[in-house]
Amino acid sequence: MLVEELKAQAKSLGFSRVGITGVSSSAHIDFYQSWIDAGMQGEMQYLAREDSVRRRSDIEQTLPGARSVIVVTHDYLTEDLGCSPNDPEMAIIATYARGDDYHDIIKSKLLGLLEWLSQRVPERVEGRAYVDTGPILERDLAQRAGLGWFGKNTMLIDPTSGSFFFLGVLLVDLELSADSPFLEDRCGTCRSCLDACPTGALLGRDASGAPVMDARRCISYLTIEHRSAIPVELRSAMGNRIYGCDICQEVCPWNERFAEPTGDSAYQPSQDLDGPSLLELAGNLLSTDELGFRNTFKKSAITRAKRSGFLRNICIALGNWGSPEAVTTLLRALSDVEPLVRGHAAWALGQIESSQARSALSERLSSEDDAWVKTEISAALQTQDSSGL
Repeated sequence: MLVEELKAQAKSLGFSRVGITGVSSSAHIDFYQSWIDAGMQGEMQYLAREDSVRRRSDIEQTLPGARSVIVVTHDYLTEDLGCSPNDPEMAIIATYARGDDYHDIIKSKLLGLLEWLSQRVPERVEGRAYVDTGPILERDLAQRAGLGWFGKNTMLIDPTSGSFFFLGVLLVDLELSADSPFLEDRCGTCRSCLDACPTGALLGRDASGAPVMDARRCISYLTIEHRSAIPVELRSAMGNRIYGCDICQEVCPWNERFAEPTGDSAYQPSQDLDGPSLLELAGNLLSTDELGFRNTFKKSAITRAKRSGFLRNICIALGNWGSPEAVTTLLRALSDVEPLVRGHAAWALGQIESSQARSALSERLSSEDDAWVKTEISAALQTQDSSGL
């Protein structure tokens, strides 16, 4: 039977699990619209565009004539080789971003699956492959395809493997037998993810049972999608997580019990990304420009943050470390070409009890020409004053 052969082929390409669903309208679109109306998408305005919402509601807006959706998972969990969120001088990067960029890996495999399918049936098959890049409600489709349920952390959770996996979606204009949707909610009364989120981004379930996240408070959003200054009240809670966040997955009982490291070599952590020194990472980035940053991380999803955003995050982590050892590096950042970097470097210096930091902040205040950065420097000096320096 074609569906069984298709699933076997998908697994031979390296996908972990495969499900199929139809193209009926999403049952979650009303919740999605209310989430947008509440502004919880933050600066991700591309999520709120009218055409974007419409296409998420109706798959045929993306692929006219679509009849089926093939949803795949690709496990990415790897063993930590020495990174520890409890070591404040170490940079913590989300597990998924320590290896090669998943977008390229999974899309290539999906296109290979589409090619196989086109050769397997007599008629020409039209298809579109998406990996976290298009107006698709991937987790909704995955739940409908029987691959898991929406956890309270908003992740899709598979009862046999947890949630450390990527989702890929292949839309096709071919009628395929659909799998039964996953209808159970197996989170029960567990609050592990809600209680562990340091910024309070996870808000539990709404009246319809949908999990709610305020992206504006999520560390993953703040360190990647948020392009401007990190709200002052959230900076300390970010700790040393400089790109993404795994906390809500790390504490999930389903991951603790069932998640297994992937065997895919592409996701094995780069030596430079598995718990690098904050000081070394900052020093390297301060010595290069945006092009150099992109060249350094050309195979990584980290390019999404851009140089200024990544350095902003590192400055916050250095401030949270609070060690005088960070002062020299932060003084360099205080003179960076990017105001975003300078302002967060100022905040970080304000967190460190150091007369050298105070002198540098005072000197920079007199020469700084960016109004927001001057505000950050003044606030940092007030913090220094309150500490008795």
